[in-house]
Amino acid sequence: MLEETLTNTKPSNWSIQGEAEELEDAEGLYIQAFVRFETEKARCRGLVKLRGDKCWCLFTTMVELKGFEEPAGRRREIGVQHGSVKGRKSWLQKRIEEEEALGKSKQPYVLIVGGGQGGIMLGARLRRLQVPTIIVDKRKRPGDSWRSRYKTLCLHDAVWYDHLPYLPFPDHWPVYSPKDKMGDWLEAYTKIMELVYWSSTECKSAAYDASTGTWEVHLDKEGKDVVLYPKQLVLATGMSGFPIVPTYPGSESFQGTQCHSSEYKGGEGWVGKHCVVVGSNNSAHDVCADLWENDAAEVTMVQRTSTLVVKAEIMLKVNELYQEGSKYSTEDADILFASVPYRIFHRPSILLYKKIKEWDAEFYSRLRESGFMLDFGEDESGLFPKYLRRGSGYYIDVGASELVINGEIKLKSGVTVKEIRPNSVVFSDGTETKADLIVYATGYGSMNEWVAKLISEEVADKVGKCWGLGSDTRKDPGPWERELRNMWKPTRQEALWFQGGNLHQSRHYSLMLALQLKARMEGIPTPVFGLAEVHHTR
Repeated sequence: MLEETLTNTKPSNWSIQGEAEELEDAEGLYIQAFVRFETEKARCRGLVKLRGDKCWCLFTTMVELKGFEEPAGRRREIGVQHGSVKGRKSWLQKRIEEEEALGKSKQPYVLIVGGGQGGIMLGARLRRLQVPTIIVDKRKRPGDSWRSRYKTLCLHDAVWYDHLPYLPFPDHWPVYSPKDKMGDWLEAYTKIMELVYWSSTECKSAAYDASTGTWEVHLDKEGKDVVLYPKQLVLATGMSGFPIVPTYPGSESFQGTQCHSSEYKGGEGWVGKHCVVVGSNNSAHDVCADLWENDAAEVTMVQRTSTLVVKAEIMLKVNELYQEGSKYSTEDADILFASVPYRIFHRPSILLYKKIKEWDAEFYSRLRESGFMLDFGEDESGLFPKYLRRGSGYYIDVGASELVINGEIKLKSGVTVKEIRPNSVVFSDGTETKADLIVYATGYGSMNEWVAKLISEEVADKVGKCWGLGSDTRKDPGPWERELRNMWKPTRQEALWFQGGNLHQSRHYSLMLALQLKARMEGIPTPVFGLAEVHHTR
């Protein structure tokens, strides 16, 4: 890779940023330092780690294109035209004209499909880089992807981990963001960052014309057919955007209500009712707890396979990079986090979760005694490696585990649904439970399912599965991929990109993706080394 790329990139002007640190981990002492350097086209940052007389880790990343710097700091706009000018236009007039022109007299260079946090953060990055961009979302308002969920939903990650680019949360913001508060923040962010955001707009289809290098995208915008012709198409539909709803024998005869957890609104309407939740990860626990809090007669969780559980307060304790008073800025913490190669990411995590199991031994013992099938990943490496490998299979405990332990949430573990009858659910062990409501907390499909729906199944298979590392663990088949499949980088379909992940990943990698798109818009050569092979389609 270096032999092929160094001639063009020409890295130079290396310097240490700040002071080097001597640190220690389970493998011994090492020296760590942030670095800055340049290439022919960009300014870059990096991290170097030394063990003994050898370099153990070198991480590099572009942060700025030369000649196309963001208008920040001393480069910010003046914001006013001094003097007396006939026909002067105000900021608001210019803003309205821009919004009215983009998509009509002027085509966007980038179209982002999906206006959740991932699409909004990428849109903000592109706005600062002066890339004409439209974000489209079928919901009525920015933030509705959060507002539309069940009322008790909160972020399970702490606030320091979840900042958006340019505008961190204020220092009075709660540690765990309630979903409506998060929705309001995203809506305010789109206005402050001056994003062109088309709400109530659904993408119906897209096709790429290789001869012109242009997409033809058909939209339903508030009931009207609109066609856009962007050069780049980004799917920011989210990892939790394509619900998986299982089909069971007899489900069509069920006389109660069935829904996926993404459609579940709250437990108020299920007082005194019998409720069954299929699944045992984050959403399943949240839904079960919400139903119990709203006095459902009986709540049954169906645990088909084992689940990793870790308490939220433990996650807060061990996340040293992202917490109040951290010596690292958010940007530095992001570089530190990204600098650990995926190939060895699990190694320090195994040691960490060994400690966590000791700290919470009594809790885990009681959870197992309740019949709950517990795991810590196939290699005992814990939550984040499992998240990277499959994006599922865990619960960050904010209280529901005690309800399971105490029997307040009934547990059916190690079974599957055999049959659904008009007023009940029959399990594979032959038992049956009454049901007025069935919630399928059964997860989401790969983001390339949206490619199949919006573009074609052929292009979806050409691009291949999104997410996962090829770790050859459950739901993450090999071979080893080196990077997350298809995320934030060129894909096998020209001019098609994927933006997603949690808030931390969307913040950090949105810059990487925005710089790639800006370079292409400006005609900067962007040769791709080692475009990933496709080993799995869906």
